[in-house]
Amino acid sequence: MLRGCDALIICVPTPLSKTRDPDMTYVIKTTETIATQLRKGHLVSLESTTYPGTSKEVLKPILETTGLKAGKDFFLAFSPEREDPGRRDFTTETITKLVGGYDPASLRVAVALYGQAIKNVVPVASCEVAEAAKILENVYRCVNIAMVNELKMLFDRMGIDVWEVIEAAKTKPFGFQAFYPGPGLGGHCIPIDPFYLTWKARQFGVSTRFIELAGEINTAMPEYVVEHTARALNERAKPLKGSKILVLGLAYKKNIDDIRESPSIELIEIFKKRGCKVDYNDPYIPTTHKQREHDLRMKSVPLTAASIRKYDCVVISTDHDCYDYGMIVRNAKVVVDTRNACVRVKGPKKNVYKS
Repeated sequence: MLRGCDALIICVPTPLSKTRDPDMTYVIKTTETIATQLRKGHLVSLESTTYPGTSKEVLKPILETTGLKAGKDFFLAFSPEREDPGRRDFTTETITKLVGGYDPASLRVAVALYGQAIKNVVPVASCEVAEAAKILENVYRCVNIAMVNELKMLFDRMGIDVWEVIEAAKTKPFGFQAFYPGPGLGGHCIPIDPFYLTWKARQFGVSTRFIELAGEINTAMPEYVVEHTARALNERAKPLKGSKILVLGLAYKKNIDDIRESPSIELIEIFKKRGCKVDYNDPYIPTTHKQREHDLRMKSVPLTAASIRKYDCVVISTDHDCYDYGMIVRNAKVVVDTRNACVRVKGPKKNVYKS
């Protein structure tokens, strides 16, 4: 079947191992499968986010075990996937597509392929440039989110609302882009991809301190939310152990059904370890499914005024637009808001704690 195709696009997971090293299993196995069917004239394009050098150092040697040569007998390219689940202002057709080729011929073929479906295709000098550009995009977000997460913890100690600070800073028309804090990083890209670069950097004797520090800060955020919840309950003479906690939102971001690397999962597991009875509600995710490192085996509970009153604390982890935050605030004993979702609620909010 593969031999009958002209172009073969690889878009498979690139997770991390338990030691935060790249797990290239899916890329390698897929490339080995392609190698069994590789023929002259094939274009092989990798879209999975990975470290600079993957196309040349991993794919090329496997494909050339066939006796065919990259740039001569088949074409090799890297074109990173770019998407933002839940967005409606961009589509696959309108998101600019970067393309790097192993050689000029591979680049021309790959640009011609993607140009059939994408409005704006931007060729770059090599596969390595395209691979590095994708990593840069994700490192940029990772580091800036870590910065506002750290400032959130600092400003909380100082009695300053970090959300108001960000809104104030946004009034500057240049030199500032707003990033927002949260309970941690989620999704398949931002929490994982920067560590592909840190791993590669060690091969060159370079320490990527910004990336590693950002990872430490973002990874620690679920623990911070749990401690903040404990303080909120303590103010009401209620210990964390034995408390009934409702986590709102299991998806890693609002209005989608993707739970990959979601901080909500980490929150639930930490609360359980601390002796809490934990439920979740997410209209997009009626039941959980097993992941590489997690298997909650839970079902979304109904969200009603009566059900909310049964919990000692409601933790807003994902700010889905469909939630009635006014109803939630009116009926909850304590609300820990990690997304500033309750800012839209009018009236008294003495039971709301921003985290």
